[in-house]
Amino acid sequence: MKYWMVLWLVIATSAMAAPREQRPAGDFDFYVLSLSWSPTFCLTHPDNEQCSGKGYGFVLHGLWPQYARGGWPASCDPQSRLSAEDMAKGALMFPTKALLKHEWAKHGTCSGLDASRYLDATDAALATVQIPQQLQPFNVPGYLEAREIEALFRQSNPAMGDHSVAVICKGKVLSEVRVCLSKELRFAGCPRSVKTQCRGGDIRIPVQR
Repeated sequence: MKYWMVLWLVIATSAMAAPREQRPAGDFDFYVLSLSWSPTFCLTHPDNEQCSGKGYGFVLHGLWPQYARGGWPASCDPQSRLSAEDMAKGALMFPTKALLKHEWAKHGTCSGLDASRYLDATDAALATVQIPQQLQPFNVPGYLEAREIEALFRQSNPAMGDHSVAVICKGKVLSEVRVCLSKELRFAGCPRSVKTQCRGGDIRIPVQR
């Protein structure tokens, strides 16, 4: 192999392996509140404790610090560990303790808050968003278009505006709804990095049995 080809491979490999540039914890631009549609998760994780006949609809996936230009900080040095009190508080919001631990380690540590204050912020973020009545468990139509799901969230949250929500699909199945919030936990316009990711036409909304 010629020298220039070897050099190119070394440079390319180094670039791919380079860690993402990351600001200090707490230095981010906005939050994404991610709400997972539990029945879709349970299609591929039927043995997860989240899926044991609890009849969940939307559940908390996480509250994620984000950068306005795209990307996000991850797995920062924690200001505190999850205490037993934090675990009890988080269990009221997250569908499983395993998800709580994962979300704190990956996203919460980058909020610049200790575990207790991060969970308080998560609770406040959840209280900010009203789930549409048409998307409550066992009350959903079998199919909707992504734009219809967006519209339902805007109708249920008049302060949301036109650009604060994104619908995420896995193929033609509803997976998540993501809501953009300011660091003060008010509705905020999503940048281009947070956008609806669904194919056109109807998407399926499964129901957990």
